[in-house]
Amino acid sequence: MTGGLRDSGTQGLRDSGTEEAGSTSVPASLSPPVPKSPGRLLGFDPGTVRIGLAVSDPDRLVASPLETYVVRGPALDGPYFAKLVAAERVVGVVVGLPLHTGGEEGIKAKESRVFGAWLAGVTGLPVVWWDERCTTAAAEDFLRLAKLNPKQRKERRDRVAAQLILQGYLDAGCPPEGTVVTPPEPAP
Repeated sequence: MTGGLRDSGTQGLRDSGTEEAGSTSVPASLSPPVPKSPGRLLGFDPGTVRIGLAVSDPDRLVASPLETYVVRGPALDGPYFAKLVAAERVVGVVVGLPLHTGGEEGIKAKESRVFGAWLAGVTGLPVVWWDERCTTAAAEDFLRLAKLNPKQRKERRDRVAAQLILQGYLDAGCPPEGTVVTPPEPAP
């Protein structure tokens, strides 16, 4: 996932054991829930080389792309993200969870959970995971429609994917900790 973040002491995370129809459980003991009161949220589209970042407005109506961060390793990434959440006055974090098309978690989802647990530790903020299926493809399509060349699309893709993840979470009403709502299947 993000370099050495896998070895950040977050192995052994356990599921809360609570699963609802259309949702996937997340570690219940990881962090307190994202506050329902107004405040900015920071969205992450984690990757092994680049991490897309997006931020919401304080009323949590709109997500905006923020930046594409190039992974440098936990010793540099941790302080950077801690400073970023302070500068942006963020009260919670939303991390993309790459589920399989059937909603199951694979290796990348586990890496995302470890990354989110690590983020909770370095920022001291609550973390919630959100289904990120198809967000990178949707971001690429959006950027292609904007008639950007391949280099421009690559520069923006991860932060736009983070924006789509965060906007999906906002549009769903910011569900509480432990809930990853999966979109309903399209009717045949």
